[in-house]
Amino acid sequence: MTSSAGALPGMDHAARRDRLRALLEEAGCEALLVTRPVDVRYLTGFAGSSGAVVVGASPADDMLVTDARYRERIVDLDVAQVELARPVGAVVAALGSMPLGVDAEHVTLAQADRLESARDGRPVVRTRGLVAGLRASKDVAEVARLRRACNITAEVLRGVAHTGASPGIAERSLAHAIEHAFREHGADGVAFPTIVASGPNGASPHHEAGDRVLTEGDLVTIDCGAEVDGYRADMTRTLAVGDVAAVPSRLREVHALVEAANAAGRAAARVDGDVASIDRAARDVIATAGYGDAFVHPTGHGIGLDVHEAPLVTDPSAASLPPGATFTVEPGIYLPGVGGVRIEDSVVVLEGTVDVLTDLERGLVPALSDGA
Repeated sequence: MTSSAGALPGMDHAARRDRLRALLEEAGCEALLVTRPVDVRYLTGFAGSSGAVVVGASPADDMLVTDARYRERIVDLDVAQVELARPVGAVVAALGSMPLGVDAEHVTLAQADRLESARDGRPVVRTRGLVAGLRASKDVAEVARLRRACNITAEVLRGVAHTGASPGIAERSLAHAIEHAFREHGADGVAFPTIVASGPNGASPHHEAGDRVLTEGDLVTIDCGAEVDGYRADMTRTLAVGDVAAVPSRLREVHALVEAANAAGRAAARVDGDVASIDRAARDVIATAGYGDAFVHPTGHGIGLDVHEAPLVTDPSAASLPPGATFTVEPGIYLPGVGGVRIEDSVVVLEGTVDVLTDLERGLVPALSDGA
């Protein structure tokens, strides 16, 4: 498969730690203890579920802290020091009196208390968003992984659009088939549990695929994503089951409206643009048509090592888009008791262009097709 062919570019984790290091003085600390697993992975490449990294004043001070269960996962890491024997508290105690920062959004009060106790009562510096801010701008290696994950996702959904979502198949069975196909196409895993919402279930944005059987004339919303080397795609298409003409006319109209809102949101995206403009562009299309109250969630969110990360694409947000920002555009209309439509793309903004990573037919194509 073309989506899984070729080597991915290597990650420069040391450069990421250097960018974080440059932020420490202004944040009021000489070292930062990072404990959230996806942030540890971003900074070191360590993919274990139990670990922390201390980013210090110089590269020689950087230390990954884990335990011997993960010995085989540290062989190729570029961190100057790796600690397998001492727990985090002992490592923190050995740092002495230097101002030590933690991410206040991911360290509990109890954890902060334990760290301060290990430091003989010296407080830790509460920082916010230092690593998240770096992660908002993806480097070339990250975009390559997202692109591959999105290519796999689009390939699988293309197959579903032509042959997979047949009348008579249960939502749960279709979800399982999609997730199996991701792995067959080269994915490492599934970005999140696949949503298959048919008929009236489409009115629930995060419906869990169940036993309802797809029926001729249904709309079926499929929200899914492949995962490649930790990076997670996110894509949604809403398809007709069987003959498009059998879909109620109101839902066909709603689908066309959401398709137009998706296009408007993508057109509003640009480097250094604000996310509020993207949200307004998509939301105005829907509100003008009288369905504003039925668009019940933000227009999008960042994607990467987390399937939901910064930025949140919504009007109250003041966030702007740096080069390499990757996020979704996913307007939707949800009509309780009737059904719903969502069309979602993952995009990356680059200098002078917006690259749609999930560029697949968005119209109300039938789920049963001759493939033409």
